[in-house]
Amino acid sequence: MMAHTVASFDEDLRQISQLIRDMGDLAGSMVGASTKALLNSDNAMAQRVVSDDAIMDARQRELDDRAITLIAKRQPMADDLRSVVGAIRMAGDLERIGDLAKNIAKRVGSVGVSAAPRDLSHSIDAMAQLVLIQVQGVIEEYTAGDAAALAKLRNDDERIDVKYTSVFRELLTYMMEDPRNITACTHLLFCAKNLERIGDHVTNIAENAYYVLTGTQLPANRPKQDETAMSAPAA
Repeated sequence: MMAHTVASFDEDLRQISQLIRDMGDLAGSMVGASTKALLNSDNAMAQRVVSDDAIMDARQRELDDRAITLIAKRQPMADDLRSVVGAIRMAGDLERIGDLAKNIAKRVGSVGVSAAPRDLSHSIDAMAQLVLIQVQGVIEEYTAGDAAALAKLRNDDERIDVKYTSVFRELLTYMMEDPRNITACTHLLFCAKNLERIGDHVTNIAENAYYVLTGTQLPANRPKQDETAMSAPAA
């Protein structure tokens, strides 16, 4: 982006971009910590994730305030206006990622006291790692100005949908095989769904970031492979 005649304009834009990076870092930290807490039954770590959500909310409010003030004072146009509006939209999705990570963390205590099958740890962890790569990657690619990488990352959400369908079927099977698993598996189903929703918010961020960088929209129909509505437990 070209430098502006008024140096403080550039500083305003820089501060907004920094807030997006800070929110992205916090979102990745919350997703990673909430999943680790879930798999290790770490209630202390889960509580830290819950507390971090207040920091995420505060950063979104700060970004909104800065963006609205910048629009009122500077009346940005073209690339600048896209950057500011795009930042507001991306911040909304990052805040929702924080909410979903908090929701996972809040179920740690309930899963920890239940008879969750240990075999499920690998499946949940594998799905969480896919999601975490997406969360960390989307801000990195936006910061690097790599529109092509953002388009690819957006399409990679299909892998998360496929993994979610697999985890969903596996959890249903465990519940049918042993009723003692129902409570833990129900909580884990909600956690897996939260991870899948985080992936959806990452794709929203990728789409907005792509638009900010290029001025063009990605195709409306993106790949979706969540087949849980048609799923039956494995035999």
